[in-house]
Amino acid sequence: MRRIVTSAFISLDGVMQAPGGPHEDPTDGFSHGGWLVPHMDEATGAVIGELFDAPFDLMLGRRTYDIFAAYWPDIANKPEADAGTLAIGAAFDRATKYVATHRPESLAWQNSRPLGPDIVAGIRALKAGDGPTLLTQGSSTLVHTLLAADLLDEIRLFIFPVVLGRGKRLFAENALPAGYRLTRSATSGSGVVMAIYERAGAVPTGEFGPDRPTPAEIERRRTLT
Repeated sequence: MRRIVTSAFISLDGVMQAPGGPHEDPTDGFSHGGWLVPHMDEATGAVIGELFDAPFDLMLGRRTYDIFAAYWPDIANKPEADAGTLAIGAAFDRATKYVATHRPESLAWQNSRPLGPDIVAGIRALKAGDGPTLLTQGSSTLVHTLLAADLLDEIRLFIFPVVLGRGKRLFAENALPAGYRLTRSATSGSGVVMAIYERAGAVPTGEFGPDRPTPAEIERRRTLT
C-alpha cells in the first residue's frame, strides 16, 4: 500500500493560495501572491528538499499542475536556478504526475496521467497498489478531497509568519475528524515553523472541570441543546 503525503505552505490563518508569486493564482481577487518569498531561508529550503530525497510520484489538482507544467520543465534553462532547484525540477520531471482533471487530453507534461472521472476512486486504487509515496503540492481542492475521505497518511506544514485574511485554505469544513501525531518540528531563523504530522487514529477527547457540574453549568448546557 502506498502512502499519501501532503506538503503545504500556509499562513498563520491557514491560507495556502499563491505562496510563490503574484501570478501563481490571483483568482477571487487574491492580491498577496508571493507571501512566502521574504521568509525563505536555508533552513526552510533544506527541509523542503528532504521531501524529494526518496522516490515519489506527484498527485496534483489541475490548477497546480498547470502552474508546475509552465515552470518546472524549463527550469534547466533558467540561469538563476541553483543546484537544489535543478534537482527538484529533475525529480518532478521523472515522477509520474497523477492529476485531478476533467481535461485529460491536455496533460502535455511527460509522465502525466489523469486520476479518472471518479477522483476518490482513482486515489483509492493508487493507494492500494505498489509504488513510491504519493506527494501532493499545493492543490487545495484536492487536499480537501483527501481530508474528507481520510486518505492522508502524513501532513507536512510550513507555517509562515503572516496573516492573509482571505484566500484558499488548507482545511475545509468537510474534513473528516482525525487524530495526528507530531513526529518532527523545527523553526527557521526567519520564523517559519515546520511540522510533520502522521495520522494517528480517532480524535481523542477529554474534559476539564468538576465531575459534578454546578446548577449554573447544567442550565448553561441546557440552553445550548
